[in-house]
Amino acid sequence: MRIAVLNWLSQIFAVTRFSLLSVPERKGAAIATVFGIAGVVGVLVGVLSIAEGFKRALTASGSPDRAIILRAGSDTEMTSGLTKDDARLVGDAPGVERNAEGPAASAELYVIINLPKRLTGTDANVPLRGVEQAAYKVRKEVQLVQGRRFEPGRNEVIVGRNAALEFKGLELGGQIPVAGGQWTVVGIFSCNGGVAESEIWTDANLLQSAYRRGDGYSSMYVKLNSDTAFKKFKDEITSNPRLNLKVVREDEFYAEQSQLLVRIITGLGTLIAGLMGVGAVFGALNTMYSAVSARTREIATLRALGFGGGPVVISVLLESLALALAGGILGGGLAYLMFNDYHAATMNWSSFSQVAFAFAVTPKLLIQGAIYAAVIGFFGGLFPALRAARMPIAAGLREF
Repeated sequence: MRIAVLNWLSQIFAVTRFSLLSVPERKGAAIATVFGIAGVVGVLVGVLSIAEGFKRALTASGSPDRAIILRAGSDTEMTSGLTKDDARLVGDAPGVERNAEGPAASAELYVIINLPKRLTGTDANVPLRGVEQAAYKVRKEVQLVQGRRFEPGRNEVIVGRNAALEFKGLELGGQIPVAGGQWTVVGIFSCNGGVAESEIWTDANLLQSAYRRGDGYSSMYVKLNSDTAFKKFKDEITSNPRLNLKVVREDEFYAEQSQLLVRIITGLGTLIAGLMGVGAVFGALNTMYSAVSARTREIATLRALGFGGGPVVISVLLESLALALAGGILGGGLAYLMFNDYHAATMNWSSFSQVAFAFAVTPKLLIQGAIYAAVIGFFGGLFPALRAARMPIAAGLREF
């Protein structure tokens, strides 16, 4: 039994070796197949990198030990509203991290302003967030990379790094129109690549006055003592008869916001890659049928010498898979070079504002592209392989 298995494996090795060595004789068709599959994989990985980058920007913002407080029944900050008394009661709730300066709780006002994009000049909705000084304690990952913090009570803003790259007027020292006035950019900050890097921050009290919101806020962000303190904090807020609020973990809030656009992009990318993949399969079929035709005499001779049909089938499939994987690696590599860390902005349909983010070509996407290439190669080589195995030996030998 062992000898039979070894003999079978040696036949596969020998036939596959002959098959791969003959590829240069058919280099035109082989190159066309490789580049065709590379194009399919490149498109698939490139489109999915948009969804991955967008999801990463939103999920990077979330932390299980932070909570977002909204008005009950609201799903976004745009539709939410809190009062000054609400903010005071939330800040006094158990579970909120505190120090000598007070609770790590920031009541915030979220509005939208229009700014032109740098590349196209078209107007886009950009989030302008009014924050309290405690916002820096809540989001400790916020770091200034240029300039300084805004001074409360002055028409000054700081902007996220990604927003500064995408929109005009957000460079250090630039001015943007806000509520009929010109506000100056005094700082640019980073936030671990999170969604806050798509925002503009300013003093919450000043923004309330500019937009005539009285003492109203959109939401409140709090830093908890630990992620285990969330349940106690939530129960305290939701059970208080003076409050009509909902409490959501920050990571869960942003994960939910990313779902709609991620599903749209993933579905569209899969559809496009699927349609292109059909064309690539036909290209691979053509290549492998040509390979089988060119090797008719060789295959017939090997069969006459006692080689089985199984090794012939496997050799043709392995050749097809080798060409497909070469295309997959090429397509994945090109997608990485062209798309990874490419900065863009798109609409977050949950908040109707722009989110600036970087495309992310991850190892997972590259593996997914390679698997897709292998599937194309398998189906592209299957029928030619079966044809080669069923080829009459006598008919093949007549080719001499």
